[in-house]
Amino acid sequence: MEKIERRVQREARAMTRREVITKAIAGELSWVQAAQVLGITARHMRRIRRGYERWGMSAVMDQRGGRPRRKRISVGTIEMLCRLKRDIYADFSVRHFFEQVSEKHQVRVSYNWLRLMLQEAGVVEREPARGQYRRRRERRPLVGMLVHLDASTHEWIAGLAMQDLVVALDDADGRMLYARFFAQEGTASTFAALESVVRRYGRFCELYTDRGSHFCTTRDAGAGPDAELNGQVSQALRALGIGQILARSPQARGRSERAFGTIQGRLPQELRLNRITNYADANRYLEEHFITDFNRRFTVQPAQKQSAFTKLPGIELDLVLSAKHQRIVRNDNTVVFHNLILQLPATRQRIHFVRCPVTVHQFSNATLGLSYQGRLLARYDSSGGLLPARPAPNKVRAAGAQRPGRPKNAVPAAAMHRTARTQNPHFFARTPKPDESAGEKMSLTTNPQTQP
Repeated sequence: MEKIERRVQREARAMTRREVITKAIAGELSWVQAAQVLGITARHMRRIRRGYERWGMSAVMDQRGGRPRRKRISVGTIEMLCRLKRDIYADFSVRHFFEQVSEKHQVRVSYNWLRLMLQEAGVVEREPARGQYRRRRERRPLVGMLVHLDASTHEWIAGLAMQDLVVALDDADGRMLYARFFAQEGTASTFAALESVVRRYGRFCELYTDRGSHFCTTRDAGAGPDAELNGQVSQALRALGIGQILARSPQARGRSERAFGTIQGRLPQELRLNRITNYADANRYLEEHFITDFNRRFTVQPAQKQSAFTKLPGIELDLVLSAKHQRIVRNDNTVVFHNLILQLPATRQRIHFVRCPVTVHQFSNATLGLSYQGRLLARYDSSGGLLPARPAPNKVRAAGAQRPGRPKNAVPAAAMHRTARTQNPHFFARTPKPDESAGEKMSLTTNPQTQP
């Protein structure tokens, strides 16, 4: 028992000495102050400093412990790491800082050594202890089976108003499918995320969200959501055949919450480092750099290689993923919507749409649309102005389609051998007289040769 106590005291003294000397190297303490803390003379502290500069941390540690020691790290490297963390990467997490110094500054140290060194030097705080044990929910085996959709309000760009970052994550591999800044999370941001994911990857099986007002309705405070979900987002999900799962607590969405913790610890710092000062450039940085880098670092291998995403060809997602409002066309072929008068243009299908029930669509890009019986009639800007018509996707594909190996201006074989139209043997055509127009009535005879 006495041997164990002596060993613990020896290791505690060695740990205290290492912490004090590390702070002295980092500049947090002077060497004279370090000597006073350790209770040794300034002359002996100079010996320790020279030994550390020559042999590394092994000169400070008690050599009688018999434990393996770390490899020697130069004093200049420690000072450089502490200076970089304080001056340039102050708001970076330790893991993010480790990646930056490894890739950009070519510092070859282990992550655990760097974390302990920064904590001992007082540059970063020690992490709090973890809470009680919770069993982790297993990931779905296939990508496309479950997608997490959530938003985080944070000061992403210093000096600007906080915005919501809407992120869609795949549950199977943790891949970020979509990310974009919005002034406020809501129905429009949800439709924009769903449209991007479905267009790029295909229809997925289930969507996992919180209990926001645009996802469900809760009539009684403190109670659960209503059993029947008839909101705009719920109707669109049913139309696409996507199931909806509502989380009962933030802990239930632990995977997305942990992802946002990582994003909040990386994205603001990278935006600042790249001198991005507005959200338009931030959205562009998300698409071009951050999403790719995030997926490269944090995507895991799914249990199975197959995919549950399903392509949806021939479906106008603009109409499905939009907020819909029913209206009746007035006598002057106009529709009133939110103090806007939407004028229906003349079409070739109908003379007018008076008294017809039409649907007003609010698209995710802040434009409006009018549809009748599932067919889009017109698009409008946010002020009610008529936008030029766009060709339907099916017509565009049909116009560009061509049989392989057949030239564009080729004449069908049947048309080349097509004979002239056979005339009725009872009616003979004749050339009109000079004073007779071709449109006047012509006399019909049984035999043109017998005419006088």
